[in-house]
Formats: sequence, structure tokens, C-alpha cells
Amino acid sequence: MSRILVVDDEPAIGWSLGEVLRDAGHDVAVAANLPAALDACGSAAPDLVLLDVRLRERDGIDAIPDFLALAPRAAVVVMTAFGDLETAVRAVQAGAREYLVKPFDLENVTAVVARLLAADRLADAAPAEATAPGLVGRSAAMQMVFKRIALAAAADLPVLLSGPTGTGKELAARAIHAHGPRRRGALVTANLAALAPGLVESELFGHVRGAFTGAHADHDGLFARGHGGTVFLDEIGDAPPEVQARLLRVIESGEIQPVGAAAVQRVDVRIIAATNRDLRGDQEVGRFRADLYHRLAAFAIAMPPLADRLDDLPLLVGHFLAGRRPPPQVSAAFLATLAVRPWPGNVRELRHAVEHAAVVARGGPLLPEHLPAPIGTATTARNAASEVAAAVRRWAAAEGATPDSPPDLHARLLALVEPALAEEILAQEQGNLTAAARRLGLDRATLRNRLGR
Repeated sequence: MSRILVVDDEPAIGWSLGEVLRDAGHDVAVAANLPAALDACGSAAPDLVLLDVRLRERDGIDAIPDFLALAPRAAVVVMTAFGDLETAVRAVQAGAREYLVKPFDLENVTAVVARLLAADRLADAAPAEATAPGLVGRSAAMQMVFKRIALAAAADLPVLLSGPTGTGKELAARAIHAHGPRRRGALVTANLAALAPGLVESELFGHVRGAFTGAHADHDGLFARGHGGTVFLDEIGDAPPEVQARLLRVIESGEIQPVGAAAVQRVDVRIIAATNRDLRGDQEVGRFRADLYHRLAAFAIAMPPLADRLDDLPLLVGHFLAGRRPPPQVSAAFLATLAVRPWPGNVRELRHAVEHAAVVARGGPLLPEHLPAPIGTATTARNAASEVAAAVRRWAAAEGATPDSPPDLHARLLALVEPALAEEILAQEQGNLTAAARRLGLDRATLRNRLGR
């Protein structure tokens, strides 16, 4: 039987966690404050501590070393209602094994506890002093990203960041570097898709004078400049085959060979790579080396598309507007429009749209009409409008619509179209009346009444 200590000054949370963990077969002690918790920890060392961050006496994360001094083998799980990257990094750095964001599902808590009690203790994270601004979010998807970044920063392994364009892969790379043991070294970056094919090797590994036409002097490549720090390779899926082979050699041996040089050069770098491509699929067709993929993906982080983190929209909008003085007001209609709009460019596109709206609003509240046209939708919208117009003309002709037609023609058209449209949108939203009403531009009560009719 494992001993678990729950530390939370909210009686309802302490009671609920105690009950569900006892039902799972654990010996549970509950403490409502830090002094009582530390006394309990010293009396009988727990195997796991569930520790709230916001305690009356002291910040819970700051107290983690005190718990680990009394119970060095205990797994500490931080509980917080304010999940962000800084909290995740602080928690891991202080020695926490996991952190949970309130409100949480009790079944998830028991699953985390069971996993930690069965797992080997993770290594303590290295201390960090810098931060990487710009990566924000409170959604479950971003909490997982923050957790993965914190763990990646603690280990000096290659990292592979994947996800669609505009999801913040470079920001994640900068966060890993800023919170890792190489933070005092350089972070050098290269977008492999943007490099001229004939110059990729020279840019990455350098060249010596006379190596090729135009090589008038020795040139240090990206890896030489990143010695002691981190090399970030964006769009790694676009690396030519010969470059992939040389990258594998760097990872395995820590050696580079400048173009035209007879001798190799030792480099000490951490590699973080990013891609928006399916590298597993590229392996199957021979476009990407399987051995390089497995070395780069020693630690993988998937960045979620904006569609998977719509709960973060208010936070992201506020973040993008924070630099304006005074920050403009954001209308509820503006946020509602953002929530139903497609974002193929993800967070990057959202930022451009919000900044555009702030300029057009000229200091006033941000409204839906201040947003730019969605990317790639102008032609589609024109085509759709033409199709609708043609369909209406066909319907009017079938109905015998003439200048002398009865005045209820418009009402008859709406009666035909509105139910089908409402039912289609409601089906797409899986029966969620609020979401369907928002997409239709109606309030929930109006939509319910129309559906009833």
C-alpha cells in the first residue's frame, strides 16, 4: 500500500482526493496547511505528495525542496489553477514529477498517481533564469506542451518539434534552450527550406577557402557558431539526402567536416529540429532517413493546431494586444467570430488578424468587421455566392416567381432554407445549441424556438 500526502487548503478538494485515492487502495493523509503537511511528511515519509501551489503560508512550489528533504524518494505532483509555461518549468525545476491543472478529473488524478508510483523517479531539472516570451495558453493541449518543454529542458537530448505551420514551434525551441543547461550558450537557427540547395552544407557545416567558386575565405557554419549551445533546424523534412547523412554523423559523433576540408572538427551542440511534414510517411517513400528520424525524435513534442486550443483565444488576443497603450477593448462578438473562423495559419495567422483589427479599430473596441478576410476564402466565397444565386434563380423559376407573384415568396424561401441550414449546423456541432447559434449569428433561445417550429 502506497502512502500519499494531499496538501490543499480547500477542504472540499482535500476530502475528494482523499476519498478517491483511498478507494484506489492507498493510505492517504490530508493536510490543510504547510506546517501540518511538513509534520506529517517528517513523521511518515510519503511515496507521493499532491501539493497545491496557492497556499496561505507560502507558495507550494517553493516548498517542494522541504518535502524532498524529508522524503527524498517521494514523487511530488503540483496542483494549480494557473497553468502556464512558467509554472510548469518552476515545478519541474523544483523537483516535481508532474503537475495537474484545476479543475481536474478525479479519474485522471488516480491514473497519474498510479503511473508515477510505478515509474522510476525522473532526474531533477536544471535551474533556469531566462524565459521565452510568446508561448501562452491554459488549454489542456498547451498544458501538455508546457509539461513536455519543461521535461525536455531538463535533459540534454535532441528534440523533434512537429505540428502545422504557425503553431509556435520556434517559440517552443527557444523555451527549451532558455530553460536548459545550455542557456548561456548561443541559440543559432536555420530554416532548411529557405536555404539554396547548393549552399545548405556550407551554411550548416562551413567551408574552407577555395572549396568552390566564390569561396574566397574560410567560413564557419551554423554548427561551429553554435558550439556550446543549441542548433535549431527548422523544416528538417526539407534537408537533402546528403545533408541528412551528415546530420546523423553530428548527432552520433559530435563531428563536422567543413566543405573542402580534409580534417573533421569537434562540436558540442544540442539539436532541436522542427517540421510540419509527416516524417514517418517520408521514411516510407525514402525521402527521410529512418535512423536520423529516430535520433532526432529522442524526445518529441507535438504542437497543437489552434483548432485544438480554442479555449486559449481570449488569452492569446490579450497577449497580442498587451503592447498597445491603452490596450483596446475586445467585444464578445469579436471573440465569437474568432472561435468559428478557420485558421489554416494557426496562431501566427491569428496574431496578424488581431493586429490588423487593432489598426482598423483606431482605438475603439475590436469588432468582427475589423478582421481581415480569411486566408484563401475570397474566391471560395465568390463561388459559393454564385452557386447560391443560381440555386435561388432555379427555385424562383420553379415556383413561377414573376413581378406579379404573391408577396410571401421571400417568407417561403426562408421557410425552405432555414430549417435545413439550422439542422446542418447543429449536426456539425454535435447537438451543441450554443455553438450552432453562434455560427448562425443567432442567440440560443431564438435557434431553439426556430428548431421547435
